[in-house]
Amino acid sequence: MEDRFVTPLNIKEDCDIEYSLRPKRLKEYIGQEKVKEKLDIFIRAAKNRGEALDHVLLYGPPGLGKTTLANIIAEEMTGNLKVTSGPAIERAGDLAAILTSLNDFDVLFIDEIHRLNRSVEEILYPAMEDGALDIVIGKGASAKSIRLDLAKFTLIGATTRVGLLTSPLRDRFGVLCPMEFYEEDELKEIIIRSAGILGVSITEDAAYELSMRSRGTPRIANRILKRVRDYSEVKGNGIIDLKTSKNAMKLLEIDDEGFDSIDNKILTAIIDNFNGGPVGIETLAYFIGEELDTIQDVYEPYLLQKGFILRTPRGRVATDKVYKHFKRLKEEHKELNQCTINIHN
Repeated sequence: MEDRFVTPLNIKEDCDIEYSLRPKRLKEYIGQEKVKEKLDIFIRAAKNRGEALDHVLLYGPPGLGKTTLANIIAEEMTGNLKVTSGPAIERAGDLAAILTSLNDFDVLFIDEIHRLNRSVEEILYPAMEDGALDIVIGKGASAKSIRLDLAKFTLIGATTRVGLLTSPLRDRFGVLCPMEFYEEDELKEIIIRSAGILGVSITEDAAYELSMRSRGTPRIANRILKRVRDYSEVKGNGIIDLKTSKNAMKLLEIDDEGFDSIDNKILTAIIDNFNGGPVGIETLAYFIGEELDTIQDVYEPYLLQKGFILRTPRGRVATDKVYKHFKRLKEEHKELNQCTINIHN
């Protein structure tokens, strides 16, 4: 999994340069128009009233810009950004220490918020709703509860599994922002912008070619751009044109749909081993040797979005697109074709 080039998850090589490619203000952010419009209105309103922005929940597949938006919100609100994650906050005291260190208009970003410990999560309820922290001092009959007022802060939660959030936590977010896969024209614009920051020359048709292979995900688009830049410097003249980009994609084994060997392994398993489905997700995960969560969070969203597989009550089903992708006919089409041949003979 960690060796997979087109994973939307953050990998080590992304850390070196991803931060420099991130937009700093909302007007520089490409794509997610509905989310941007919503945030722009609410940020302006909050600043006009001298209040902190209401708490924000960003949810959707990885690599779509949730962390970037958190940085932008902190910048727009002129506050500092504190970054942590659900698994990193092990005890209620850890979260209490973070909350009491915040200043007015600061932003606390909790990635993978669906993985918060329940006892830790309960600390957030009064913090989000009342801007206060309830601390219990002592034990037993002599225990006393003290309420501490917190600074005016904004909590931004990010999750790839919004369905795993508890209702009490989800209901305390005032701004809900579903993040969607990017259109190819948006990714093309991102690639051209990133190429300019990296000092790389790229043609528009090459940028569009790379956008088609980027799985609707800016993180993957930027990662592909960096590898094609390397290829053009060694195998070409340093300029990324259409021919160079196509040759680089062959080397990286990323096909026209943006699929790699693992995507194709999932699809061929469904049509070859399970007759096109339906097949249960647990069975599919076991068959291809991947974790269930990895299938659901990383591989499946893009295949669903592209319309290559369908979710049904009985399991996953391959669509006609899969057969066309592999230049095959469905079994019923094969039988019909054979009957036609027999009639003609």
